[in-house]
Amino acid sequence: MKNILLLVHDDKGQEARVQGALDLARGLSGHIRCLDVTPIYVFPGDLEGAAAGQLVAAERVSEARNHAALEARLANEALAWDWAEALGDMANCLVGHARLADVIVVNCTRDGWLNGDRRSIVTSVVTQANCPVVAIPDPAMGIELGEAAIVCWDGSQPAANALRAAIPMLKLARAVHVITVGEIQDGPSALEAAAYLSRHDIHAEVQAIAAGAAGPDACLLDLGQSLRAGYCVMGAYGHGRVNEALFGGVTRRMIQAAKLPLVLSR
Repeated sequence: MKNILLLVHDDKGQEARVQGALDLARGLSGHIRCLDVTPIYVFPGDLEGAAAGQLVAAERVSEARNHAALEARLANEALAWDWAEALGDMANCLVGHARLADVIVVNCTRDGWLNGDRRSIVTSVVTQANCPVVAIPDPAMGIELGEAAIVCWDGSQPAANALRAAIPMLKLARAVHVITVGEIQDGPSALEAAAYLSRHDIHAEVQAIAAGAAGPDACLLDLGQSLRAGYCVMGAYGHGRVNEALFGGVTRRMIQAAKLPLVLSR
């Protein structure tokens, strides 16, 4: 996780993203690539793009101020960083710049088809990028790498991908808890996941929680609070994004309700 791709945009969630990227860079001796994305808006009836052009121009002025302020801030950090700019859809721009990234930093936010929040891009990014995504809730203001870490384990390929990707982070945690909720239907057991971690000198505690009426996400959220965990590692959209969007799913509900950063991988 040396190459950290950070979404830069002057919005409500930027401070949480920046703090998260700084924490990752400090803990992992990483390099931050700041990707400043100016979105393009499309309006019905705006055939010549006049309205969209005015908004883009206003966004560029705002982003220039944001660039100057953030650049001055980063100059005082003893960290490696650089800057890139893009124009277009935020999720597509991030995925396009992630080919040589080890991790992407975005926000957690309500994840729905009809949500107008422009930060609601975590689903698109995690399902398209070939690297893990750290999604940070606005109140979290960064990621506490030295605190306990929760690994949500269901034996699936996404869960295994997330576990492998998070190894550098898990090495810094004061404790690692591999958690299963209900029965594992297919794939390696939680004990096998813990054995895998032990070969990386990470000695995890395995805990099985009975499935309750509230769902696995509610159990995991409660556990994160009781353990005072710094973050949660989990596979994303193990049953497919469309199925989760139609019928509900742990990933979607965790993104909506998370109080701590999520390390997500597909």
